[in-house]
Amino acid sequence: MPVDLALYQPDIANNTGTLIRLGACLGTTIHLIHPTGFPFSPKALARAGLDYVDHASVHEHVSWTAFNAWQQEQGRRLVLLTTRAETSAYAVEYRDEDILMVGRESAGVPGTVAEACDVRVRIPMREGMRSINVALAATLVLGEAKRQTGGFAGLR
Repeated sequence: MPVDLALYQPDIANNTGTLIRLGACLGTTIHLIHPTGFPFSPKALARAGLDYVDHASVHEHVSWTAFNAWQQEQGRRLVLLTTRAETSAYAVEYRDEDILMVGRESAGVPGTVAEACDVRVRIPMREGMRSINVALAATLVLGEAKRQTGGFAGLR
């Protein structure tokens, strides 16, 4: 079971399309947790996702509650990327069954969602910098998780 990526109620279609394209290229399943801040459709994703959307594995969840129930039923560990975490994303030992989750571009995730996550990590940044674009942040941490778990095996 490879590491997956969850997008919590994304606001920006271009970031979502970029991450779906990333998922297609790396063989990573994307979990999209509704509602989105844009009409979720192939047309909305076309600019960033290009024709990669057709090659991606995207599982839509109607709500946080539905996703959380599914994730717990599957026995998957949920790792939240958040600027509010104390633990560096590079100090964690990732597992095959992990699902990395990023929050909304405008607001992250509510406190109740953050508390429901098994692990919370941050990307180390220079003092005074607020955050990294959500698509870039997800890419950085997904790359580390895949490296640790052998998730690049079989890719060229």
